[in-house]
Amino acid sequence: MPSMMTEEISGMDGYSANDGEDDQSENLWVDILVDVQSSSRTKLPTSKSLLVLGENETGKTTLIAKMQGVDEPKKGSGLEYMYVDVKDEDRDDQTRLGAWIVDGDLYHRGLLKFALTEQNYAHTVILLVATLAKPWDIMDTLQRWVEVLTTHLQRLKLSSEVRQKQQDILLKQFQEYVEPDEASSGASAHLRRLSTNPQHTSAPEAVEHVVLPLGDNVLTENLGIPVVVVLTKSDLISTLEKDQEYKEEHWDFVQQHVRKFCLKYGATLAYCSVKENKNCSLLYKYLLHRIYGFPFTSTACVVEKDSVFIPSGWDSEKKISILYDSMSSMKPDDQFNDVIVRPITRKPVQRDVEVLADEEQIFLQKLQTQLAKQPQAAATASSQRESPQRAAGPVTTTKSVISPRVPSSTSVGSAMATPKKIEGSKLNPATSSDTGVLANFFNSLLSKKTVSSPPTDARAALSNDAAAELNRMAQARATSASPAPSNSVNEADTSASPSEMNNA
Repeated sequence: MPSMMTEEISGMDGYSANDGEDDQSENLWVDILVDVQSSSRTKLPTSKSLLVLGENETGKTTLIAKMQGVDEPKKGSGLEYMYVDVKDEDRDDQTRLGAWIVDGDLYHRGLLKFALTEQNYAHTVILLVATLAKPWDIMDTLQRWVEVLTTHLQRLKLSSEVRQKQQDILLKQFQEYVEPDEASSGASAHLRRLSTNPQHTSAPEAVEHVVLPLGDNVLTENLGIPVVVVLTKSDLISTLEKDQEYKEEHWDFVQQHVRKFCLKYGATLAYCSVKENKNCSLLYKYLLHRIYGFPFTSTACVVEKDSVFIPSGWDSEKKISILYDSMSSMKPDDQFNDVIVRPITRKPVQRDVEVLADEEQIFLQKLQTQLAKQPQAAATASSQRESPQRAAGPVTTTKSVISPRVPSSTSVGSAMATPKKIEGSKLNPATSSDTGVLANFFNSLLSKKTVSSPPTDARAALSNDAAAELNRMAQARATSASPAPSNSVNEADTSASPSEMNNA
């Protein structure tokens, strides 16, 4: 019996020893798993991302490139993807923060389904970007893109529990905001990154904090996702003051409208200028604080009109009302587009010189003057054209053989009575004037030029017909006015006239 008892005891002792070794090995593995789990919690996550929305030419790509440290970014279209390097110097850890940039054309809003999904809904921060270069478009831009975002979030297949959880987290963060200066007692806690991500803290914990109730028009549109409103190109404020005559009250009016919009969605507001490097690093640090829990010690800034920064949870309607004192020519409740009016820009266009029409009477007077000058010029030109022919005509000759051109019977009779005297002397002025008129008339008929000149045969026939007609007229007058003895003279005269007319 003693031996059997000894064996049983020794067997029991052996079993206890093996069981103790197994427990130690299991505890060792548990410790390893706990260490791995704790280290994974403090590691920077790799699933975080930014979603950048806004119109074209507002500086979305340039802003993200500035956070990257890139001076000349390459702009794409549709849906761009970029990333920002994130480093934790205290824990020797690093990761990448993805950034989705949607094209400013609303035609591309359908691409949101690739950038914001059910899987990354809880890991995304929204950047709504507008530009101070066009202050008249700020409110329209923000309202347009927040409606696009709201419509897309409603289409996501998310359970009501997930939506409510994210909305509670956002509400808790807004209500528990504390100024960095006021938390000086726990300053050591801000020197290191938080062990838990503020964006994913479990909704209402067992330890409740005393929070103030939300005021009216505060977080009335809780999207369950953090929103940061960024107004870029703040360096152009001074330019607009010179060119568009903007005053201090105009910028206060813009600021109070934008701050009310941010209160409605629980958003952060930041004025930035990549050109002058204003608030770019501050915005980068704030994003790391909201997404990864990095320390952030900067306070709100509303004094400088071109570098405003208001974190989510700091602002209130009472603080906004301070801006009302500077508004003298406008009211805070005025419509935004009624006060901040789009300027009328006229692009220089190269046009033809406009010709102004004269009044009717002035035009007619000018026309009358021109018409009065034309006949004189035409007459001068025609006389110059006809002068060579007339110089060669029989009018300038001193011979007495000009009876066919004598219009009156008196001149013809005198010519027949004293032929020798006519041959040696010139005609009197009256006779020469009448003869010159008739000669000019027939010469003009003979020398008149047309567009298509007649042939040589037709011209010769015309000359013969004119000569025959002159002979007939001369004979008729000679017969009626002269006595019978003058027939010989008339025949001699008429016999010579055809040859003369042919020469003409």
